[in-house]
Amino acid sequence: MAIYPRLKDLREDADKTQSDIAEVLGTTAQYYGRYEKGETELPLSRAIQLADYYNVSLDYLAGRSVFKRETALTEDEERLLECWRRLSERNKGKIDYHIEELLREQDKK
Repeated sequence: MAIYPRLKDLREDADKTQSDIAEVLGTTAQYYGRYEKGETELPLSRAIQLADYYNVSLDYLAGRSVFKRETALTEDEERLLECWRRLSERNKGKIDYHIEELLREQDKK
């Protein structure tokens, strides 16, 4: 069975009971509890309902992303990412070092 590690965390963070969420999904608390435990596969339609309810992405819900919501990159961010991908591992390390230095200087101000 699939494991949905964030179901319980999201529910608890929202101060909801299994009964509350089961009502949102139109099912019973017992059946919803089986989703949280990974005993029953969560249908896509219900995963979408939960993602909408908690305002998170499906990838976050399934534990495939650490970002709660998908965010579009700006043109500058896309350009930087493309440049980053073309760098060697050694040069990526140099960039990491310089970024840390810049952040430290910025935090001093």
